[in-house]
Amino acid sequence: MKPTLLVLIPLNDESRACIAAAFDVVYAPDPASRAEAIASHGATVRAVLTNGTTGVKAVEVDQLPKLELISALGAGYENLPLDHARARNIVLVNGAGTNDHCVADHAFALLLAVVRDVPQLDRAAREGVWRNTLPMHPNVSGKRLGILGLGNIGQKVARRGAGFDMELGYHNRKPREGESMRYFDSATALAQWCDFLVIATPGGPATQHLVNKAVLDALGPNGFVVNVSRGSVVDTAALADALKAGSIAGAGLDVYEGEPHLPEALRELRNVVLTPHVGGRSPEAVMASVQNFITNATRHFAGEAVLTPI
Repeated sequence: MKPTLLVLIPLNDESRACIAAAFDVVYAPDPASRAEAIASHGATVRAVLTNGTTGVKAVEVDQLPKLELISALGAGYENLPLDHARARNIVLVNGAGTNDHCVADHAFALLLAVVRDVPQLDRAAREGVWRNTLPMHPNVSGKRLGILGLGNIGQKVARRGAGFDMELGYHNRKPREGESMRYFDSATALAQWCDFLVIATPGGPATQHLVNKAVLDALGPNGFVVNVSRGSVVDTAALADALKAGSIAGAGLDVYEGEPHLPEALRELRNVVLTPHVGGRSPEAVMASVQNFITNATRHFAGEAVLTPI
């Protein structure tokens, strides 16, 4: 008999079919179906599949007496009740490493788009405006790239920066052992040094508004910021004020506070490039994440150690 799996996030047909081959799936990707699924099937659920943004609440975990495994499909897990789950010896896993290349690619797409003003130039070309009447925009190559959070994604961002002949620096809670890149002991110091600040740090209380007015002021009027981590890491009001005032040159954002609703303060600004939290989404990345979940869950239910524990 296949274990019962409660899925709390949307999945495409291919992903659902792969998972259904190994599990008895209860599919509840929206709040209404979620409450009903837990009420109807909670007594049999042995695993939950969610993501860092959607998460699962401690009170919901309490309604799943047979729960053994909680998995975040991607790398983020900021809305999982870690301590609550561990108190019940529930195994926690995530999708670390499965979409890193996709997110790093998207970070550079946003960086190139905002620095080179691609959306506005596209609009100008469609309206018949020629280059001589338009402002010039700076190079990306050869500049200083600051990476806030040198985990798997941050390291891949750094590799792409090296391909653009960029000088590289980073900030973590502490220096990475054996890392040759220049380390800065605060986000403010890193921002003051770099031309482009790419945010790749985890979300959660520890990084809430880590990028605030002081950091943005340090980045300065020629600096650009890109966020592919979590919206909570950036103080939205401070960012909007900086973009309006020209305190920074521009921003590329894949994530926002209050997702999925775009903050009104950002909506009309021309010096920000916006995408709807798709940085980790590609056919390759999604399938890798699904396969990683299946491998972890299969190993767990076979009494083996999981590969990507939280």
